[in-house]
Amino acid sequence: MEYHNPVLLKEAVDGLNIKPEGVYVDVTFGGGGHSKEILKRLGDKGKLFAFDQDSDALENAIDDDRFTLIHENFRFVKRFLRFHGVKQVDGILADFGVSSHQFDVAERGFSTRFEADLDMRMNQQNKLSAFHVVNEYDEEQLKQVFLQYGELRAAPAMARLIVEYRETEPIITSEQLKTVLRKFLPPRYENKVLAQIYQAIRIEVNQEIEVLKEFLQQTPEILVKGGRLSFISYHSLEDRLVKRFIRNGMFEGEPERDMFGNFEVPLKKVNGLIVPSAEEIKTNNRARSAKLRIAEKL
Repeated sequence: MEYHNPVLLKEAVDGLNIKPEGVYVDVTFGGGGHSKEILKRLGDKGKLFAFDQDSDALENAIDDDRFTLIHENFRFVKRFLRFHGVKQVDGILADFGVSSHQFDVAERGFSTRFEADLDMRMNQQNKLSAFHVVNEYDEEQLKQVFLQYGELRAAPAMARLIVEYRETEPIITSEQLKTVLRKFLPPRYENKVLAQIYQAIRIEVNQEIEVLKEFLQQTPEILVKGGRLSFISYHSLEDRLVKRFIRNGMFEGEPERDMFGNFEVPLKKVNGLIVPSAEEIKTNNRARSAKLRIAEKL
């Protein structure tokens, strides 16, 4: 089984505008597809640092003197680059999606296709799992998770039903969760609604929005002037944050303007939004919702 089929491989790496002697970071190593492509374009003096918090990804480490794999969450990118003696880099690549491997290994609990215990932890050492979210969050917390991260209109009723059910017995498996929420899963839209439910729980378990914000805020300081960001997002919550941060260096509100109405931002976008071709989507269905944004440090 292929660990992960990298999305927008050429476009994402092209976006980094690689210098052969440069220093680059792939903060979502996974199966190493993007990293291998970066290494192909680096010269003997180039360096690539990669991050992945999932222990399974360590099996894919690349045997190359120019390559270093760091077993950590990319929210700590600045800290661990400094640990390796690196203060600034020429480019950072991120593919924020769940890897094919995580979806395809049933016991990880990421996929709606399999009967599995509720888990969804990208870092299997973390204590918070989908089981804890579903069984220990109160009704208001569950409602907010489904509303904010799944954008589910039925969030209040879903949360109420889960809380009522678990008074009798805990919800341990994905099939139990589907049974509890069956009334919200009409056959025609079952897969779509289930995907939203799973997305909401997964984002909460892995603190994906908080992690993304912490990471983005570090990137202008880490990049050299003219350095590039190349980021692939898969849902509107992520993409909105990336887009706003590139545009004005903030997640909410607007930057302060001078008396002429101008404002300074750390980044500028490069080209427009890039999406996969019909051909790529045909060969890799998981690419269908991918959006690539590229930015440069001013």
